[in-house]
Amino acid sequence: MSGLERYRAFLVDVDGVLVRSGTPIPGAAEALRALQEVGSVIILTNNSTRSRAQTAAALEELGFPVDQGMVVTSSYIAARWLLEHHGKRKVWVLGEEGLVRELSLAGHRPVPPEEAEWVVAGMDRFLTYGKLADALRALLSGARFLATNRDGTFPTPEGLLPGAGAVVGAIQGMGFSPEEVVGKPSPIAFEIALEVAGVGPGEALMIGDRLETDILGAKRVGLDTALVLTGVSREADISQQGITPTLVAQDLPALVQGKFRRLR
Repeated sequence: MSGLERYRAFLVDVDGVLVRSGTPIPGAAEALRALQEVGSVIILTNNSTRSRAQTAAALEELGFPVDQGMVVTSSYIAARWLLEHHGKRKVWVLGEEGLVRELSLAGHRPVPPEEAEWVVAGMDRFLTYGKLADALRALLSGARFLATNRDGTFPTPEGLLPGAGAVVGAIQGMGFSPEEVVGKPSPIAFEIALEVAGVGPGEALMIGDRLETDILGAKRVGLDTALVLTGVSREADISQQGITPTLVAQDLPALVQGKFRRLR
């Protein structure tokens, strides 16, 4: 693993790094095991539909050596940020089971829209007009607005589909902007992941496939970054977007084997 031994922790994205369209990327499970032999591995994902336990179980089923303690989802980040900054709150959730579960585990209480102190929004593949009307009812009653992330799309075997950003955008279209967006590229996501890993920014490497979230956000916090080309961003995008990772590799196995280009 030439060149990666200097790091004490690795923050690893899921889609486009470990899996693609729900299928493990060849060699990724073995590469993740190799990283674990060098330092702590934290799975850092903007997916808010699953809890940490659900994410770990899904990855384990695909053959990845992952347990709940290694996982940091945007649902967990939202629940933790709200608890640390505002205490246990009454929430109305526009999202799926994983987000509700993490909020409840943190001590927040899901309530009807009119009773909510916060609206917490993430991706919701079952979004309806009625749910948006409930969100509006909560916000007009004085609730504050927290978003898990603004990812516009997410990859599926059928192609790109609307992500959490579409849900957040629908609420913004009603005149309410989130007070905080906690998922990548927010510094909050990386700071919480580093806390879970027990290391500082200079001791960790962020490994991701999206320049505008994984790489840009990590750079702002002071992490070294590695772009793998098995997901969204292409090597040509680096100059076009002006976002330069520390390293670039064809995939996670190549990165672990030292087959990367150093750009910074």
